[in-house]
Amino acid sequence: MRAAVLRDGRMVYRDDVPEPVPGPGQVLVDVRACGICGSDLHFAAHGDEVMSMTARVAGGGGGMTVDLGSDVFMGHEFSAAVLEAGPDTQAPAPGTLVTSIPVLLSAKGVEPIVYSNSTMGGYAERMLLAAPLLLPIPNGLDFRHAALTEPMAVGLHAVNKSNVAPGETALVLGCGPIGIAIIAALKLRGVETIVAADFSPKRRELAATMGAHRTLDAAQGSPFDSVKPAVVFEAVGVPGIIDDVLLRARPGTRLVVAGVCMQADTVHPFFAIAKEINVQFVLAYNPEEFGESLRALAEGDIDVTPLITGEVGLEGVGQAFDDLADPERHCKILVTP
Repeated sequence: MRAAVLRDGRMVYRDDVPEPVPGPGQVLVDVRACGICGSDLHFAAHGDEVMSMTARVAGGGGGMTVDLGSDVFMGHEFSAAVLEAGPDTQAPAPGTLVTSIPVLLSAKGVEPIVYSNSTMGGYAERMLLAAPLLLPIPNGLDFRHAALTEPMAVGLHAVNKSNVAPGETALVLGCGPIGIAIIAALKLRGVETIVAADFSPKRRELAATMGAHRTLDAAQGSPFDSVKPAVVFEAVGVPGIIDDVLLRARPGTRLVVAGVCMQADTVHPFFAIAKEINVQFVLAYNPEEFGESLRALAEGDIDVTPLITGEVGLEGVGQAFDDLADPERHCKILVTP
């Protein structure tokens, strides 16, 4: 079977990957599309750091274990078509288009479909999914668009955690894929004033297309010089941003941190204490939010067409990882095996 795998920090093409075989409760699917996520790019470049930090969060001995000296399977933003079910497994009919939260249930327990030496991800011709977690793609939704259910759910979760009200002003710092997903979710929530800030003209243009009412060039000064938001979404993920927000935001601001910063950072708690700023860190989504995002796409409430800026086969995944480093060229590249 064909797949793109991470080997020595680079995505390489293979045509000799063993065919996955569905066990009880599992379904073999034909991958139709898989989005390349920023977290995949980061793992390719800094896999050792990601695994070290993950081990620390898990207490040093548990959690996800990946041997970076062996090939690593990735790809967690996917849509697929059902091929066959495992023994004693009820599943949608063959040919049914589906998506799922990226988790495989097996005799070993819960296996995240994110980085693994054994559990296949969406950068492959075929993969296994858990039958109980499958969501049929409704309303004739394009399978390419359905593959973006996962990142859209990340944005929805951040917005849900913020408790933002329609009449409040929301400021989104960073207009990469997660910032864009937050903007789409804010628009879906009916927020009347959405402001987005980024250095990239292309990303600011995309933010406006996806629902931002106003965009700001981060190179032209602090967004807080002209905006007094009730809620700030940090989707940059670099050191110094959180502390700057705490310093500049008005009293009572709610800060939602969605950007994944892997470096040590420094904040001045006094800034937040003096202004009683509420800080909420967020990660991923719950199954209900994943399903809600799929419905929003299928019903036309969110149009992700502008996000898809490229499409490659499995042979082109390595080049696509390189190309995504340029924000003026790409937002989301889909892999279509």
